[in-house]
Amino acid sequence: MTLLGHGRYCDEIVAQTELLRTLIRGADLAVEVPTCPGWTLETLVRHIGGNLRTVETAVRTGEAVDSPAEQVAELTGPASHDPAAIEAWFAEGAARYVESMRKAGPDVQAQVWGIPWTTLPWVRRGLHDIVIHRLDASIALGVDYKLDLDLAADSIDELLELFTGLQAMGAIPKLADLRGLGESLLLVATDTGQSWHIDCGAEGFTWRQGEGRATVTLAGNLLDVLAVFYRRQPVTSPRVQVTGDTALLDFWLDRVSLT
Repeated sequence: MTLLGHGRYCDEIVAQTELLRTLIRGADLAVEVPTCPGWTLETLVRHIGGNLRTVETAVRTGEAVDSPAEQVAELTGPASHDPAAIEAWFAEGAARYVESMRKAGPDVQAQVWGIPWTTLPWVRRGLHDIVIHRLDASIALGVDYKLDLDLAADSIDELLELFTGLQAMGAIPKLADLRGLGESLLLVATDTGQSWHIDCGAEGFTWRQGEGRATVTLAGNLLDVLAVFYRRQPVTSPRVQVTGDTALLDFWLDRVSLT
């Protein structure tokens, strides 16, 4: 697996932020987001912005940020529901995030929410939080979603790495359910030829890029595989093909899903 690089991740946060701002500008922020039950577009934007400000605070100050509500200024954004004010708050937070990340470089330690990462995985996580929530906003507004294919592939890599690390930390109890008896899952991007193989062993799951025999296979264009993998499309979507044990795929995705 090859990372896209710290500088590219920073550049893409700028680009993805602008794409999301353009998407929501003029939209009704009270519109519900079906892929994030209970959320509106306003909730979604405040969620992303709060995450960016939380991580930026840790990077800039060098202090662990484990209680954002007590440690992060302007965490949830403006008190009003004014769309222009919310967009400006979001844009400012994203700009600060990128500025602090570029200044720090890829190797500075930053602890957030009890997770002690360096800045490279944090900037990568920040990017893909925006990437996926822009998909949510696109679905909510009924507009087409486009994403560079290398970013889409990196989104799958990043999610698998994220949950592999959280599994090792014991941070999410439900990940213990993914211990298995040799079951395996295969993701296949039919348009790019990329694939991801996931094994469920006695100690938990492991993964690698590449093909292999699988208990269940999810195949389709990369963006559709990404959407199903993130629970933004159902496994029954006509845009993908599932062969084998569909119940295993559902079970696995239920435990690695992110809002």
